[in-house]
Amino acid sequence: MTNNDALADTASSSRTGGSKQQPKLEITEKVRVLCLHGYRQNGDAFKNKLGSFRKFASKYAEFVFITAPHVAPALESAAEPVPEQRSWWANKDDGTFKGTNKGGPAFGFQESLRCVEEAWRTQGPFQGLLGFSQGACFVGLICGLAKKKLTSIRPEFAVLSSGFLSGSLVHMSAYEEAISIPALHIYGQTDEIIPKELSESLAAHFKNAELLEHSGGHYFPATAQQKQTFINFFQDRLQEYLEHQELQQSGNASFVDSGAEDDNDAEVAAMTAELDESD
Repeated sequence: MTNNDALADTASSSRTGGSKQQPKLEITEKVRVLCLHGYRQNGDAFKNKLGSFRKFASKYAEFVFITAPHVAPALESAAEPVPEQRSWWANKDDGTFKGTNKGGPAFGFQESLRCVEEAWRTQGPFQGLLGFSQGACFVGLICGLAKKKLTSIRPEFAVLSSGFLSGSLVHMSAYEEAISIPALHIYGQTDEIIPKELSESLAAHFKNAELLEHSGGHYFPATAQQKQTFINFFQDRLQEYLEHQELQQSGNASFVDSGAEDDNDAEVAAMTAELDESD
C-alpha cells in the first residue's frame, strides 16, 4: 500500500467516524510549509507560540520558520529598538506598521520579498505558506504575486491567521486576480487589532477559501475545537501532494516507455533495410 492509499484510508476513517478498526499505518511523507510571523515577532517566537498547532498537524506537515529582515522601531520614541522585534515592511511614514492603515507606503517590502524567495529556494522544497497578522497579509500578497508570476514563489496552498488586505498603494495590483489555491483563513470574533471583517475581506479574494472563526482575539488558536479542522486541512493537502507526485512519476515512466518503443521501431526499421539490401 502506498502513502497515498494509507492517507486516503486514514482520512476516510477519521471523517466518517466508522467503528471499523483500521490498521495503524505510518505516513512517511509530509508537506512542507514556510511560516511568516507577525509584526514585532520573529521566527523563533512564532514557532514557540504555535507549539500546540504544530503538534496537531505534525503527522502531515513540517513547518519552517524564518525571521523578517527589518527591526521594528521602538515602541517609545526615546527607547532603543529591540532586535528581536521584527517587521516585514512599514506602511507609515515614521517607519512603523499598522494593519488598518490605508494609502501608505511599503518601506522595505522588496527586501522582505527577496528574503522569503531566498528561503523558498534554499530551504525548500515547500508546498505551502502560513502567516499570522502582518505575516498573513504578506502571504496573501505573495499568493497574488504568484498568480501574476511576479515572484519565484509558487505556493500550492496557504494558511492565513488574522490576515487582512494591505492598504499600501503599491500592493493594490496584487489583488487584481482571484486566487485559486486552497486556503484556510482563521480569525477571532473579538480581535480588536485586526477586526474579523478585514480577514473576511482577504478571504473573499480566494476562490477556494475555508473559514475558521474562533471566539477569541488576536492570536493563532490551537485548542481541541480547532484540532480536527487543522488535521483535515493538512490531510487534504498531503493527499493532493502525493497524488501529484504519483502523476509525475507516471508521466516520467510513460516518457521512458515511449522512448524505448521509438528505439525498438528504429531497430526494426534498420533490420528491414538490411534484409531488403540482401534480397
